[in-house]
Amino acid sequence: MIWWIIKRDLLLAMRRRSDVLTTLFFFIRVVSLFPLGVGPEASLLRVMASGVLWVAALLASMLSLGRIFSSDYADGTLEQMLLSPVSLPALVTGKTISHWLVTGVPLVLMAPVLGIQYDLPMEALKVLTLSLLLGTPVLSLIGAIGAALTLGLRGGGVLISILVLPLYIPVLIFGAGAVEASTAGMGSGAHFSILGAFLLVSIVFSPWATAASLRISMG
Repeated sequence: MIWWIIKRDLLLAMRRRSDVLTTLFFFIRVVSLFPLGVGPEASLLRVMASGVLWVAALLASMLSLGRIFSSDYADGTLEQMLLSPVSLPALVTGKTISHWLVTGVPLVLMAPVLGIQYDLPMEALKVLTLSLLLGTPVLSLIGAIGAALTLGLRGGGVLISILVLPLYIPVLIFGAGAVEASTAGMGSGAHFSILGAFLLVSIVFSPWATAASLRISMG
């Protein structure tokens, strides 16, 4: 069932390419504007690179959270999913994975290319890519809870930001910190361990919390 949900959502995403490209272009524009605003000094760009790239990725991921359940809610598919005998956490897991594949993976692939304009060394670019690879699934898993809680509410996009942003901050700190540690010549293993712990905890608890939130919103 999880695999079926992933294939279905990926097919729907390919039919609405503008939604996917909007998130990616937002990420590219935000990251590319900072060097134009602060100037071409390489040392300054290297210092701010990790924070800019991670904040841009966080905001881009947050931009697409409202679309996780909204289309299924609008056409009644979500109600049928709630009534089906299939485990709701399994359905939620499939939708969260598809959201990460559509929004998170393009950010991970584009980040090292954009990091070049900040004069990041190759090792720092590798660390950046790996930190985003561990961190962006956490953003999708946590964001799914906020999207489920605000489903059908007026101004849901603002409410999602208020709910999930405090939970995103630890991921932002350790994700950006891994790149900063690599740039400073220190090891980034501890940061990766904490990001991995965040990911494991999110995988275990987020589907159940999201399923409970959907039942509350649809009740």
